[in-house]
Amino acid sequence: MDIVASLSFLAGLGLLVAGAEALVRGASWLARALGLPALIIGLTVVAFGTSLPEMAVSVISSIQGQPDISLGNVVGSNIFNVLFILGLTASIRPLIVLKQLVRLDVPVMIGVSLLMLFFALNGCIGRGEGLILFLGIIGYTAFLVFWGRKGGTLGKNKTPERFDSKKPISAWLLNTMFIVSGLVFLVGGSRLFVDGAISIAEMIGVSKLVIGLTVVAAGTSLPEVATSVIASIRGHQDIAVGNVVGSNIFNILGVIGLSSLLSPGGLNVTAAALRFDIPVMTAVAIACLPIFFTGRVIARWEGMLFFFYYLAYAAYLIFSSAQHKALPMFSMVMIVFVIPITVLTLVITTVYSLRRDKKVSPSIDKSY
Repeated sequence: MDIVASLSFLAGLGLLVAGAEALVRGASWLARALGLPALIIGLTVVAFGTSLPEMAVSVISSIQGQPDISLGNVVGSNIFNVLFILGLTASIRPLIVLKQLVRLDVPVMIGVSLLMLFFALNGCIGRGEGLILFLGIIGYTAFLVFWGRKGGTLGKNKTPERFDSKKPISAWLLNTMFIVSGLVFLVGGSRLFVDGAISIAEMIGVSKLVIGLTVVAAGTSLPEVATSVIASIRGHQDIAVGNVVGSNIFNILGVIGLSSLLSPGGLNVTAAALRFDIPVMTAVAIACLPIFFTGRVIARWEGMLFFFYYLAYAAYLIFSSAQHKALPMFSMVMIVFVIPITVLTLVITTVYSLRRDKKVSPSIDKSY
């Protein structure tokens, strides 16, 4: 039984990654062919496309009556995206943050995180609330595309390709096949992945919420890891950051919204998730703003700080699940020493950055 569960889990993970890669490749080509700006593709097609494993896993889990896996996958993925992926990519190479992200996208990410927390306070994200969230992702995407095509900040980075009806028919067929096969792989892979994760959780006695927050969340975030790391190495830092921020927005509005709509009676929220994990997800989103403000660059030390906090978060989940004797000491050190020192450091660097920005001429400021 354990071999079958492990094989199901690994096969599902492989199909999820392959499906996401195929779908993003096909959709990106189609978007370029239709004349969408390159950065719009990064913030929408790429960001949302790399979040499709989360969508597939969470929707299938909610339909199968596994709300802990569904909710834990999204919450864990959002925490993983910011702390692990941004931490890792910034550690490799400092990430430039466009003013657009600071002014619009990060505040949107913070806002939808707070909205999800508000909807979850009664222990359930109902179908009506899911509809509100899902309509939000439609409106957000439409706004980005409209603003970018009208020449907003997002559209200034690269001239979009114009639609060309004379593109080789073989290219259209190939990329259509990528899109269709990607969707098939995602659906099939999500079923195997969820079934394997549930079986493993039951065998080792770990709660499904913890499995969703860690193993499932990290597994479905592999496309984001690959996309952001490669983008950073190739010098496309805006795509690396935009991919993470866009994915987190899509996870809450699109994935939680659709999962709540399709789940009978809405999406139930456990007391543990409401007490700890969702607030952590919201705090992580809020923490992005002062870090992004510090010269609009995520420095290596800030990336390493993010990465450290993800390791601490994962350690806390493991200690808590196993009721390890080190848990009280670990919690005390984090609460009394590490977190206050971090907050103080961020406040000081943010104030310094804001004062420095006031001395910068408008012409230099427009260069971001």
